[in-house]
Amino acid sequence: MTGKTQVPETPIVMTIAGSDSGGGAGIAADLKTFAAFGVHGTCAITSVTAQNTTGVLKAFDLAPEAVGSQIEAVCTDMDIKWAKTGMLASSEIIREVARQVKKYRLSLVLDPVMAAEAGGDLLRKEALSVLIEELLPLCKVTTPNASEAGALAGIPVKTHNDARLAARKIADLGVEAVIVTGGHIDATDLLYESVSGNFTRVQGVFVKGGTHGSGCTYSASMTACLACGDSLGTAARKAKGFVEQAIQRSVHAGRGVDPVNPLGKTLEEKERYLALKDVKEAVLILADSPEFAKFIPEVGSNIGMAIPGARNYEDIAAVEGRIVKYREKAYPVGCVDFGASRHVAGMTLAALHEKPDIRAAMNIKYSEGVLDACREMGLGISSFDRAKEPEDVSAIDWGISEAIKEYGGVPEVIYDKGAVGKEPVVRLLGTSASELAKLAVRLARGVK
Repeated sequence: MTGKTQVPETPIVMTIAGSDSGGGAGIAADLKTFAAFGVHGTCAITSVTAQNTTGVLKAFDLAPEAVGSQIEAVCTDMDIKWAKTGMLASSEIIREVARQVKKYRLSLVLDPVMAAEAGGDLLRKEALSVLIEELLPLCKVTTPNASEAGALAGIPVKTHNDARLAARKIADLGVEAVIVTGGHIDATDLLYESVSGNFTRVQGVFVKGGTHGSGCTYSASMTACLACGDSLGTAARKAKGFVEQAIQRSVHAGRGVDPVNPLGKTLEEKERYLALKDVKEAVLILADSPEFAKFIPEVGSNIGMAIPGARNYEDIAAVEGRIVKYREKAYPVGCVDFGASRHVAGMTLAALHEKPDIRAAMNIKYSEGVLDACREMGLGISSFDRAKEPEDVSAIDWGISEAIKEYGGVPEVIYDKGAVGKEPVVRLLGTSASELAKLAVRLARGVK
């Protein structure tokens, strides 16, 4: 029996919010977040803001009919079950959105946006009562920060006890679940489910980075997770973790509050895959070269590749057990993985700290013939004296840094002549592991 493979349907979600010309919040943040979660994002723009990292300079609200028409266009064509709202500036826009939510029976995550992270009001004061009376009762979940929760509940929210009281008051307005986000308290979110009356604390930590768009990103994460079938508790934990990593990878884009980076982790995972692939290709190049085997030092050789902006050893892929000489051939002992070699990682980190595009390193056997071949190829060469290594620092990190300092930049070749109990080694630096492997093979063929 044959048949077509069933492909799981991609959830389709909607954001009803304002645009941010600076690309950090609103529709821009929502759609990037949806993409990161693998759901298809649609949108209805409510307002166009002239906004950057320093704040909202001007805002131009769309006519309620224009907002409603966008929602209708999507909902009459696509299967939208979950939607979220962001900036709803006026009473008229809120009423139109409420009408459309009822008409298409949308499960709604309401982010009660009142002010931009970088500064500037996004909800008119007279519209707050309409939001509370006409839209809040229609939503499944609302995600206010402490200030917004206080405005909705009519009480100041400065502590977790305040947040508990505010959450109950907001739920009494007809909301099924309230999440008071803790970014303005102690980084711990508070989830209250009105049906069960249960509170759940979602622990978090303050992380360094820009927070422009963090509220939008959180509510969009919740929407995506709920559309994929997650429970409220699971969605809240996932959204919390997602926002934290988006803040850590925030983009320095202007003179004000840096925007979060919803796609940062996704792009980093892509780079990790590419680094693994490049090192594997490099290993094959070396293993297929009979000439390279003579270049392998007694301690073994290794080759590694860092992801862009590597911060530590776990960001650098290398061979787990090094490359050894076996039956006159180069033979990798172990798989290629991240964090596999502190030696290669130390070289790489020291080099890319000075020149970010130098992300690959490898070690080969030292000889004057190797250095002569390097000179003939016009490669930059520097060295360091292992006898001068300080006792309280990493030998490799120190040596590479010293050689770079001596050279006045990052050379392609750094060597040392060893010391008592330490084998002399030549190190090659480059932009990719596969290119380094090709260079090593060319050098092996050129050594007399």
